[in-house]
Amino acid sequence: MDDRLSPLRTEADYQDALRRVEALWGSRLGTPEGDRLDILATLIDSYETAHEALDPPDPIAAIEFRMEQMGLTRADLATIVGSRARVAEVLNRKRGLSIAMIRRLHDTLGISAEVLIRPTVRKAA
Repeated sequence: MDDRLSPLRTEADYQDALRRVEALWGSRLGTPEGDRLDILATLIDSYETAHEALDPPDPIAAIEFRMEQMGLTRADLATIVGSRARVAEVLNRKRGLSIAMIRRLHDTLGISAEVLIRPTVRKAA
């Protein structure tokens, strides 16, 4: 195994770094092996961030997640979206979000407008 550290530019570099981390796993902090492990972990994290970016979530999933985080009910969402019927239509994916709804959801719940403007994934019947 090559002890040389260099940027991870290819999938092969990435796989090699993973093997090297496995061999160094459990090394004590402050030792040359522990330092090498720390550096490799940083290189791997950087590579994964650049090459395995996640797609933003579905708008409805993002709304439901934020509702859960904030302890909100559908009734609470009605004050933002319009009516209880409108909330049901939106959350059941029967109606898309309007620009006004997107603005209110962004301002009130802090959900990224970039996420809210994405097309809603329709659930299979």
